[in-house]
Amino acid sequence: MTFAERRALVASYLGKMVTITVDRPVGYRHRNANGVLTYPINYGYVPGVNGGDGEPLDVYLLGVDEPVNEYTGVIIGAAYRADDAEDKLLMAPAGVTVTHDEAAAAIRFQEQYYCTEVHTVFDETTYVRPAALKNVTVTGGFWRRRLDNLEDVMLGAVYDRFQETHRFDALRCEWKDGDPDCPHFFWDSDVAKWMESAAYVLLDRPSPDLEKKVDDAVADIVANMTEDGYFNSHFLVCPDPPRFTERDLHELYCLGHLLEAGIAYYEATGKDALLNAMRRYVALARRVFMTEQSAPYATPGHPELELALCRLYRLTGDEDALAFAKFLLDIHGDNDKDKSPYDPTNGLYNQDEMPLRERSTVDGHSVRALYLLTGAADAAAATGDGDMAAACERCFDTVTRKRMYVTGGVGSTSDGEAFTYDYDLPNDTAYAESCASISLAYFAERMERMTPDARYGDIVERTMYNGILSGVSLDGTTFFYENPLEIDLTARKAYKALHKKRRFPPASRSAVFSCSCCPPNITRFIGSIGAYAYGIDDNALYVHQYLASEMNEGDDLLRVETDYPITGTVRVDYRTDKPYVALRIPGWCRSFTLSAPYELRRGYAYIRASGEGSVTLELEMQPVFVQADPRVRDDAGRVAVMRGPVVYCAEGVDNPVNLKSLVLDTRAGFEECASETGVPALQTSAVIPACEGALYRPLGGGEESLPVRLIPYFAFANRGETDLQVWFLYR
Repeated sequence: MTFAERRALVASYLGKMVTITVDRPVGYRHRNANGVLTYPINYGYVPGVNGGDGEPLDVYLLGVDEPVNEYTGVIIGAAYRADDAEDKLLMAPAGVTVTHDEAAAAIRFQEQYYCTEVHTVFDETTYVRPAALKNVTVTGGFWRRRLDNLEDVMLGAVYDRFQETHRFDALRCEWKDGDPDCPHFFWDSDVAKWMESAAYVLLDRPSPDLEKKVDDAVADIVANMTEDGYFNSHFLVCPDPPRFTERDLHELYCLGHLLEAGIAYYEATGKDALLNAMRRYVALARRVFMTEQSAPYATPGHPELELALCRLYRLTGDEDALAFAKFLLDIHGDNDKDKSPYDPTNGLYNQDEMPLRERSTVDGHSVRALYLLTGAADAAAATGDGDMAAACERCFDTVTRKRMYVTGGVGSTSDGEAFTYDYDLPNDTAYAESCASISLAYFAERMERMTPDARYGDIVERTMYNGILSGVSLDGTTFFYENPLEIDLTARKAYKALHKKRRFPPASRSAVFSCSCCPPNITRFIGSIGAYAYGIDDNALYVHQYLASEMNEGDDLLRVETDYPITGTVRVDYRTDKPYVALRIPGWCRSFTLSAPYELRRGYAYIRASGEGSVTLELEMQPVFVQADPRVRDDAGRVAVMRGPVVYCAEGVDNPVNLKSLVLDTRAGFEECASETGVPALQTSAVIPACEGALYRPLGGGEESLPVRLIPYFAFANRGETDLQVWFLYR
């Protein structure tokens, strides 16, 4: 069990009522390597549940002074061991509060011999705000190359495709019956995400030409906005059906993206025309949906406005915006207008089947669900809504422990672009929309703001190096909407020839799509990558993601020098009057060293750092084999390969054999090879059963040994259509 899996297992018990068996009661004497240990507290285990060491999951019982044999109480925290596989739960009687210091003192009798991080649900935390993007400069390394490609190629490629498909022309609202290319009802969101991307690029590299393109688009929007503040390039020229009458026609979704673009462009340039226009539109929507409640539906069909309103609140302090966001979140799944007897999913598709605060699973359309939860986490942080925050945590746990691909992809089926059920993660038909991985990164990052726990940064990292980056070609000109984990071209051709109705994701990227939400979502994610690197609260400066970069905000400075993820060496220079600098220790990392004393808390190494100084972190970065939960039927009996945060795959262009039947030799080791992808390729050994003519044969027939070349998953399908495999047989 990996460090991340151990943390996730323990975290899943926090706040739950559990019955434990006590096998070492108060006064119990136990001989170990350090002598005879007398237990001052009760110590037991959760029956039927194994921890990271394969043995029953241990529990310290706090607040019960008398010896007991069994106890039912609340799990109020955990003791995470960095140098051992045995993490411990902390239990207390219902209604009893135990602080971090009290818990640490109670278990010190045993934990003093380990490097242990103690966490309780009562620990005080402050909101960890991300460093402003304008104060972060990506200076080199992996992400500098990606930003350069965005600025030199990718952003222009998306702009050209949107020009060719008349998305920008639509903003002039001149289309009339008989003209080609009627503006689609979601086109404004595509343009808005491109404008938001351009704003991030302008922060990094000023460009009068790029700025003029945005200004021209803004001018068209402002010129065609109605007197009462409405704008949608489809409904202004195609008024049937009337505005605000069809929930799934994306009006509020487009408003949300235009609002985000206005905020980003204001922060980048100081120009507020788009921001002010969208604030007028927000006022109109607030009147219709919150004050009058006069529309035939209650909440957006596709969430996005909720998180955009919270972003507006953080920028301006606009309490009306926050109240509107909270209103939409409070009534989502808890109103009669949005429920339809004709919905074949019984409300699941749009997350209408229950109120948000009651949720513990994430169902339906994956992007809609995760945008909704992102807004919920935003609002919970802004309002101190503990019930909403708890629901977000339950949903995060479900997604990341039961419904997420190893690449950070989510939404396993094309039917509704949706989640299905726990552990249903097929590889060859994986939908795993690029936007869905991005929405998961958004949700994880918002959770990270509420609680500095490395679990959240781990998910951001998993998506950014795998399921998001696979969505764009290495040259930055073509994109995947869907991201499969297995391609068998022979099988695909056979199904097509036989007219079998089995749907497969495309095996090659496209320059544009009729529904082209993913390309500009990828450009805005890469353009804002610096915003994911650093966090700040009253107590510490946080390094969430390891980019070669510098954060300079007021009296606080962080400078990171690294070629991560090529190696795990990270040097951090700092200047701050805060007591700590906190570095995330990735969940994939089995061993690390720091050049300064530290204290582990929730997966972050806290270093006393008031003043100026530097520290070097060494993360062991070796290729490792990864297993899926055995309930993931498509991966049963197979392994994937990861090196650091990067998932690897085999392609037929390098390995001209049946990739599905490759058997990796787990004892062979790996050779790291140069690669144009920016991280090493891997060479290892495998065998493949020999073809001896018989359809079936006794076990133990001949086999052929052969070398296997693995490349980063994000780089697949850059050399033409070819077979792909992520999960391998092994021995």
